[in-house]
Amino acid sequence: MRIVGLEQLRERLAELEPELIEASKRTVEASGEAVRDDVKRTVRVKTGNLRDKVAVHYSTDHLKASVGWKDRADWYAVTQEFGTQSVPAHPTLGPALEAERARFEARLRAEVERILR
Repeated sequence: MRIVGLEQLRERLAELEPELIEASKRTVEASGEAVRDDVKRTVRVKTGNLRDKVAVHYSTDHLKASVGWKDRADWYAVTQEFGTQSVPAHPTLGPALEAERARFEARLRAEVERILR
């Protein structure tokens, strides 16, 4: 068996690599922002601190996003998410992540298809 055009395909894929990496970064950023925005809409509000301080933190290459609270003073976000013996759970971060997990693949596929057109 002989595959014709394999070298051209390799070259074309190498040309597309920077664009695909940028598309991946855009997708991760869009998903991170979507999770953050969902949490802001659904988090239990007493003072507004958790709503106002939820943030997205990206890895240096922007291919990984972490959403949540980084300030030690916001420790009580865990009690809101999981509850305690006296405080009922009001999960917001977990459901937001699950909802975005379902959308991430579609976001990435749309970015890649845009490049390949």
